Amino acid sequence: MFVDSHCHLEGPRFANDRGDTIARAKAAGLTAMLAIGNGDGPDTADCAIKLAEARDRGEFGDAPKIYASVGVHPHEAKLVDEVALTKLEAWAQHPSIIAWGEIGLDYHYDHSPRDVQQRVFIQQMELAKAAKLPIIIHNRPSDNSENAWNDLFELLGQHWKSSGFGGVLHCFTGEEHHARAALDLGFMVSFAGNVTYPKAANIQNAAKLVPLDRMFIETDSPYLGPIPYRGKRNEPAYVVETAKYIAQLRGLSPEEIGRATAENFYRFFQLPKD
Repeated sequence: MFVDSHCHLEGPRFANDRGDTIARAKAAGLTAMLAIGNGDGPDTADCAIKLAEARDRGEFGDAPKIYASVGVHPHEAKLVDEVALTKLEAWAQHPSIIAWGEIGLDYHYDHSPRDVQQRVFIQQMELAKAAKLPIIIHNRPSDNSENAWNDLFELLGQHWKSSGFGGVLHCFTGEEHHARAALDLGFMVSFAGNVTYPKAANIQNAAKLVPLDRMFIETDSPYLGPIPYRGKRNEPAYVVETAKYIAQLRGLSPEEIGRATAENFYRFFQLPKD
């Protein structure tokens, strides 16, 4: 039993074989996927809802369950206005929505000004609290800097910790002390295919540190293909490779990692295992 806790399946890279991709996920042993609802910005943040609805209509055959999130990525924060926030608020009420995100800070690319990123992050945390949804965090500092991490944990402490809804630190790329800070806030820590990369010692150390009952695994499809698929389009079936690698790090079997992280997913989001 495996769950891909974070994938982007709506984009053009899956346009020609989306159904086959989902079928391969089923064949690999996945029982569920969380489709991330960022799209290309606020106007298309219902993209994951559409996928979940298509699955429930049977358009993908005997597919794993598809859950959805909604939110604006920090790259597109500059596009957010009151109209966009109202749309997000409405979409968050859809029955397939189990989380708000991915949201947060990206100081590496700075596609949106940092003060705008912070403002929109705070606005979305307030909306997530009102919707009673956990949040999914994207965080990327500028090179060799703690800047985004410092701002992230300060903002989470001020605007989110008291909510009690927790969240997911997605595609963990930080150091051990960042993982501990996230755990202290009640967050789950999610590992993607980059944990398998030879130079990712920091991620590997964190994957050994994080308690097994606080861990998710994900693909972040179509990005970050794990070895042996690095450099190729990633897809949900490949989450099994991430489970295999973490299993080696922790002296467990891939099935144990898959089962534990899947159980964590269902428990954290309070979902039935159907």
